[in-house]
Amino acid sequence: MNGIKEKEVLNSAPELRVEQWIDKDGNRTEPIRLADHDGKYKIIYCFQHWCPGCHSQGLPSLKKMVDAFDGNDKIAFFAVQTVFEGSHANTYEKIAKTQTKYALEIPFGHDPGTGRSTIMQDYGTGGTPWFILINQNNEIEFADFHINADGAIQYLKETLK
Repeated sequence: MNGIKEKEVLNSAPELRVEQWIDKDGNRTEPIRLADHDGKYKIIYCFQHWCPGCHSQGLPSLKKMVDAFDGNDKIAFFAVQTVFEGSHANTYEKIAKTQTKYALEIPFGHDPGTGRSTIMQDYGTGGTPWFILINQNNEIEFADFHINADGAIQYLKETLK
């Protein structure tokens, strides 16, 4: 996949169980469901507000990808704070701060879970930062800590022609 590591076997993407969201403008909104974006490529970025790697690597990569596809209606981006530690610091209120800091006009969710976020449970993520790429057929194509943003952009541009 042109510079990004693929999962060997495509698995069907579980529906999101994240209940707390803000829209692209930072306003509280209804829960996002993958089913609302059927037929689109979906990128889920998992982070924690206090995660140094999320700020030094993940969020800048996400921003680069979001900017590369600005106005493209074939792809949907979501950022979700997947809390698995530090619930006192990784709160719902922090998602708007992160959204604003990186000027990311995409929906942000807060997934506190119960010891492990629901995304961690459903997708088997290993922490943060974590990228999940789901194709138009709702199959997981990529799920890992690190993404080559340039390679992902190139791959997605070719895929979404």
